[in-house]
Amino acid sequence: MQEKIIVFGANGQLGQCLQEMAKHFSKYNFVFLSSKECNITQIENLVETFKKHQPQFVINAAAYTQVDLAEHEKEKAFAVNAEAVESIAKLCSEYEAKLVHISTDYVFNGAAKNPYKETDATDPINIYGASKLAGEEAIQKQLQAHYIIRTSWLYSQFGHNFYKSMCNKIGSGMELKITTDQVGCPTNANDLAKVILKIIAADNDAFGVYHFCNSGAATWFDFAQAIFKNANALDSVNLSSTDFYKTPAKRPAFSVMQTNKISSAFNYEIKEWEKSLLDLQQSL
Repeated sequence: MQEKIIVFGANGQLGQCLQEMAKHFSKYNFVFLSSKECNITQIENLVETFKKHQPQFVINAAAYTQVDLAEHEKEKAFAVNAEAVESIAKLCSEYEAKLVHISTDYVFNGAAKNPYKETDATDPINIYGASKLAGEEAIQKQLQAHYIIRTSWLYSQFGHNFYKSMCNKIGSGMELKITTDQVGCPTNANDLAKVILKIIAADNDAFGVYHFCNSGAATWFDFAQAIFKNANALDSVNLSSTDFYKTPAKRPAFSVMQTNKISSAFNYEIKEWEKSLLDLQQSL
């Protein structure tokens, strides 16, 4: 009998990457659920979903990700990123399902000089980061069988993200000022989807918190420049850097994460961000 995997957030960019990657993991029975099919903030929806599908694994790729808007919508951010996550964890415990939950580099304050380890102290500096940290803590309190994966600067061919925004500017001749005031790591959501499914397939019960991002470090300007360079389109826009970019929500100045733990625990070779970006652009 096939093991069943529920995926919440099926229409988000990670959810869509998981749908593509699931084609290579045919031994599992995937149930992909969008927010319309299951609103995770409605406990009755969750209860009905678990009762109907009786999953062995749950991937929670659903999240409130509007970092700036969260400063004005704190209740909504916490409802999705913390309260709903606690409900999912409780139901996973009840149904003896293992949970893979996606978190963020924004649980850190960005004051570090070296890449963050999983054991480093958390200290979010915006509402979004605080809501995601509350979700992590709820899982750890409610469920032993969990994998919390913190990731950063997600992009892909799906959804709304920085990569797609830059691609849409190709040929526009627009003046683009891109910030250098944050250092992190662009992460291909296709790579994240792959490692999530490898974790499930490994089934080794190495529960806990993990960091996953492509290797290396970059500013948003570095990322933008690489996108245009790979597309042979540097001359099609007027790209320049700026060290000032004011936003409603503070961002960590440095949020590069160490990934040794996930790489060794699941025997996964992590691509450099430049290589992963080039591979994606060449495949489309």
